[in-house]
Amino acid sequence: MATGLVYAQAAENEAAAASGFKMIGAGMAIGLAGLGAGVGMGTASAAAIGAMAEKPETFSKSLIYIVFIEAIAIYGLVIAFMIMMA
Repeated sequence: MATGLVYAQAAENEAAAASGFKMIGAGMAIGLAGLGAGVGMGTASAAAIGAMAEKPETFSKSLIYIVFIEAIAIYGLVIAFMIMMA
């Protein structure tokens, strides 16, 4: 992300500025998606482990919730690639 700031600020023309802003946007997309997924994963995983300790048959439901949270980070990665390729 710091490289994007350097490119965006030191731009002599609009093409270099656009490239820098793309890097900033892609970095923010993956960073914020990863941060949100990490916080959600920590909360949901702790609750899932607690539930499985009491009732082991809740494993499959807990796994589904965790997979959905991980999908958020993957969506952020996809959006970052879409921003960089545009």
